[in-house]
Amino acid sequence: MDTRSQPVRIIEVTHRSVLSIAVPMTLGYVTTPLLGLTDTAVIGRTGEAAALAGLAIAAALFDLLFGSLNFLRASTTALVAQAAGRGDAQELFAVFWRSVALSLVFGLLILGLSSLIISGGLKMMGAEGRVAEAAATYIAIRILAGPVTLINFTLLGFVLGRGLGSVGLALQILLNGINIVMSILLGLTFGLGIAGVAWGTVIGETVAALAGLAFVFWRYGQAAVPRLLMLTDATKLRQLFHLNRDILIRTFSLITAFTVMTRVGASFGPVALAANAVLMNFFMISSFYLDGIATAAEQIAGETVGARYRPGFERAVKLTGIWSLGLALASLAFFLGLGPSIIGFITTAQDVRAAAELYLPYAAFTALTGALAFQMDGIFIGATWSREMRNMMIVALAGYLATLAALVPSFGNHGLWIALNVFLALRGLLLSRLKPKLDQTFAASQ
Repeated sequence: MDTRSQPVRIIEVTHRSVLSIAVPMTLGYVTTPLLGLTDTAVIGRTGEAAALAGLAIAAALFDLLFGSLNFLRASTTALVAQAAGRGDAQELFAVFWRSVALSLVFGLLILGLSSLIISGGLKMMGAEGRVAEAAATYIAIRILAGPVTLINFTLLGFVLGRGLGSVGLALQILLNGINIVMSILLGLTFGLGIAGVAWGTVIGETVAALAGLAFVFWRYGQAAVPRLLMLTDATKLRQLFHLNRDILIRTFSLITAFTVMTRVGASFGPVALAANAVLMNFFMISSFYLDGIATAAEQIAGETVGARYRPGFERAVKLTGIWSLGLALASLAFFLGLGPSIIGFITTAQDVRAAAELYLPYAAFTALTGALAFQMDGIFIGATWSREMRNMMIVALAGYLATLAALVPSFGNHGLWIALNVFLALRGLLLSRLKPKLDQTFAASQ
């Protein structure tokens, strides 16, 4: 059906609608580091250095693996929001179940390749001896949760696409809360160590997935029941594939940028590398709320695009931009003012402290240079302008690498941090310059 023949539906876009998604999701993102901290503390209490190193290696591998598949969350949010904007209840649930099916396919593929993931991952990370044994134990158990982990991505994408930020937060708290409790219980109380921490994750992911599915059926009843026709629409499946492909390429480009930063930073010696690691916490803190605003932008942009309501879309761009910029400026002032104290809290090594304080302004500015990038990512994903987002990300990555090549030989770690800020700024500026051109096809693209 040609959706251009459908009437425009008015969607009210307010500061409240932005914050109703951004605030819960920011809080949800904050719970994730608490989980990593708990797992580290549990294994740390066992006194096994090899187990602690193995956990760090395994966690990094899973961050890479599942972080690359986070497109399942983003694409579901965008397409569900657009279906909701059109008032197309049938397509809304069709998107959900197509994404669940795709999650199961990827999850089962991960299970099938588990032995290769373990051997290849440990070789890539250079793990040996007891460290490799501990990492392999953790991976072999946690990988069992692969399918439900990806279903949780889809569930989160669905509730966010419906604008239910508080439900998304509840699911995140449930998942991470059970994970934390079970990791402590199994890892310490029952003495299972790293295996107990891994089983805690499996249990947490499984309970959250079951709770999420139960919520969907409780909230929507018969309308949520899957039907075969939902999974056999070739056009819609291609749309989902193309959107996921583009977001995946964008994600790999991001991973490449930060991997290169770590690799180049390592060439400046252990003190500079440690200082950079400390300072990346400032960017991580900023990313919590910038991601929250970006998620709000995805949902509201998607819903207004689906409704073909141009004024609502433009207001979504304006309001999410205001909140991104305002929070970024507040962060810049906060980090410049209290940064040295935060650095002192993170590390007691005087040489690392001195180096971190030297490069602190660059890290503080990442909130400001990244604000537009995060917001525009959300707008472009919500509007399903994924091809353009993908292309501009590749251009920004090329600009980042060129800046590194030009500045690092002469300016060392200063050049590295400047290049990171250039990369973040390029992402936002390139997308914002492209937006007016895409606006011209606003109605035609629906």
